[in-house]
Parts: sequence; structure tokens; C-alpha cells
Amino acid sequence: MIINILLAILILSVVIIAHEFGHFIVAKANGVCVVEFSIGFGPRIFAFRVGDTDYCLKALPFGGSCRMLGQEEYLMPNNDESAPDESELSEADKRSIEMLKKYGKGATLDSKSVAARIAILAAGPVFNFLFAIILSIILLGVGGYDPCVITDVEQGTPAYEAGLQEGDLITSVNGRLMYFSREYDFYRLYHEQNTLDIHYKRDGHVEKATVTPVAVNDKSYKIGVMLDDTLHVADVLDDSAAKTAGIRQNDKIISINDKELTKSDQLIELVRESEGESLKVVVERAGHNRTFELKPEIMETTAYKTGFYVNPEKTFATPAQTIGLAFADTGYRISTVVETLLGMGTGRVSMNNLSGPVGTVSTISSVVGESRKEGALPVILNMINIAIILSANLGVMNLLPIPALDGGRLVIYIIEAIRGKPVSKKIENIITFIGVVFLLVLMGYILIKDIVVLF
Repeated sequence: MIINILLAILILSVVIIAHEFGHFIVAKANGVCVVEFSIGFGPRIFAFRVGDTDYCLKALPFGGSCRMLGQEEYLMPNNDESAPDESELSEADKRSIEMLKKYGKGATLDSKSVAARIAILAAGPVFNFLFAIILSIILLGVGGYDPCVITDVEQGTPAYEAGLQEGDLITSVNGRLMYFSREYDFYRLYHEQNTLDIHYKRDGHVEKATVTPVAVNDKSYKIGVMLDDTLHVADVLDDSAAKTAGIRQNDKIISINDKELTKSDQLIELVRESEGESLKVVVERAGHNRTFELKPEIMETTAYKTGFYVNPEKTFATPAQTIGLAFADTGYRISTVVETLLGMGTGRVSMNNLSGPVGTVSTISSVVGESRKEGALPVILNMINIAIILSANLGVMNLLPIPALDGGRLVIYIIEAIRGKPVSKKIENIITFIGVVFLLVLMGYILIKDIVVLF
């Protein structure tokens, strides 16, 4: 368990280093003095100096920073009538004052052109995306990829009537390129009612088909959970038997009535076979098994059926194709983050899907723990996969136009570029303060939710 947690912290740290290194390298290239490059927050555990920069490892491993000269306005000369009391300053503050005396304001972030500042701020997210691409090349090269190949078409369904056949390779849906079967599954999750204009390859030729999903009403016994491919609970419906019993998101369903689950489809079968009788459901939560007694309820749902299924199995590409697929894979990861955020904005996705450092470490630890049963290679590949997801997430989240994040500062710099003069420092500080308060409240909510889910 401890090893799993340490591996989880390692993955988070590497992703954060990639982000902060982007800021660091572009700041240096533009003549900005970087006072401190740190992994973690809080008091220093270890530090060494190269040139003008202190490289630090700090006590709290969740995060990191690239501290550039001039970011702390209270240290700037002539900013206040009285100089700050050095006894109350941190090592980084004292170092900033030293560098200001050495280089003057010409080495500060704000002294650079607006184009340079935009490049420095954007470099963090961009490096996250580049890091994700590099990791994707490794993951796809070693583990293969899942082409969007149709494996089954049911007779009498819209897909059958449209002429789709087993073995067809789907290349696009409604103008959206499809490289992976998971891309199609994700697209259908958010567009299940949409008519599908599908381009596919058959015998080397590109064909087109239009599939209009049909509504299928299902009235059967259910417990009110949705599982992902790893048997973890992706969502728990309100007022459902599972919710009432205490089953939570991210729980892993181990067995139902002592029958071990190996794939998510078994849940539906076992619940239907119960015919409403009480079930003993065993779940894994935070490394411990918990048992719940619950009674399935008759629920009526509507699904939109196309009648065809795609292949999740892996195949291998040439080295050149793998590089291209890595770009496509990173684009897919970014799009999932964007669509999920849009879903939260429209209410289609619950805020409970958000996870902070505690929840992320718990999830990573669980995945690593399960992979260790299969050997070293699955552990490494799963760690790489998680790092890709986190890197794409961090890149997108930091581009959001929220004050105190890179995206918020980028908006201010873009406004400056349009206006031809900087935004008032007073206004900028007020906006940043509001952003910090918002982020603290959000982080507090997520932290409490993650801890509650653990226990």
C-alpha cells in the first residue's frame, strides 16, 4: 500500500515537473531570473543552487512552482515606504531581494514584452501536452492501440440497415476523426441520441453510412450504478439502492452474492437474475473490502441503440504511425477533459467527478495495486497511461480563464496586448484575489469529498 502511494506521488510529481519546467525554460530563454524551482510546497527538505536558481524539494509533494523575479510585489524596491523585515522573509524572498540588487528590474517578469510573458505563461500547459505526446509514443509503441474496428452488427438494427459490417474500420463520426475505439465510446456517451454520419474503410475503400439510433426502453431490476471497464463505480444514481446502501463513486465491485466479477456486463446479468431479492455486494475501497446488503429496484431507462460494437483489443502500428497516433491520442485526452468540463457547465456531469490530490493518489494507488498482480510491465504501462491523463488534465485546467491560474494571467496579458497598455495593478490584484478565494473554496470542497469517499 505504501509503495503504491509513493508511486502515485511520483507520477504526480513528474507531471508537475514537466509543467513547471515549461515555465522555467522559456523564462530563462527570455532573460527572466528564476529565483526558485521547487517540487512540492511548504518548508524545504533539500535544496541546491545552480547559477541564480535554487532547486528545492519541499515537505508537501502535491504541487510545485517556478518562482520568477518580480512576482512578489512587496519585495520590489520603492513599492512601499518601509522595507520588509528580513527576519520574517523566507529563503526565496531573501534570494529575490538579492537578485533584484544584482540585476535590477530588467530581469523581472513584468519587465519583458507582453509577447514574452504570454510565451512564458503558456509554456507550462504546452509542455504538459508535449510530455503527454512523448509518453503516448512509449505507451502505444510498447502496449499497442485500439483501432475503431466494428466487431459485431446485429440484424434488424439501424447499423445493419445502413450496411455496416464486421471488420469495417471507422475513420470519422459526424466529421470527428476516430483513431481509437475508446474515442467512439466516449463520443457516444455525450451524443447518444445523435444521428451518426460515419466514414469507414472496407477493403481499402472509404465508404459512408448514416446511422440513426433508436430509443429502446428497458424496465428491469437495477441497483443504480454505472461501472467502467475496470469494475470501478463511475457514477451512483441518486435515490438508488446502491446510494442508500452506501456504495460510492470509485468503489470497485468485487463480487455479487459471492460471484466474482470479471467484466462490467456481469453486473447487469446478476442483478436481473436476482428478481428483486437482496444482494450481498462486496466492494474494495481504499484497499479494504466492504460488504453491503441491498435490494434491487425496478427501474425504467431509455437507451439509444445503433446495433454495432467496436473492438477494444490492441494492435501494433509502425514507428511512424505510432508517432502520429501519439498526437491523436493526446488530442483525444485533451478533448475528454474539455467535454467533461462543458458537461459540468451544462449539468450533464456531476461536480462529484472532480478529484483533488488525495482522490488522485487514491485512484492511482488502486490501479497500481491491481496491476502488480499481473507483473512489472502492466504496472509501468498503467503508470504511463495515468501520467498521460494527468498531464493532459493539468494542461487544460491551467488554461482555464480563472484568475490565479496560468489561463487567468494569459487573459490579462492578451487584454494588455489588445489595449496597448497594461491592466491596472490594483484591478489585477483584485481579480487575482477573487480567483485565489474561488480556488481555495473549490479545493476545500474537493478535499473534503475525497476524504469522505476514502472512509
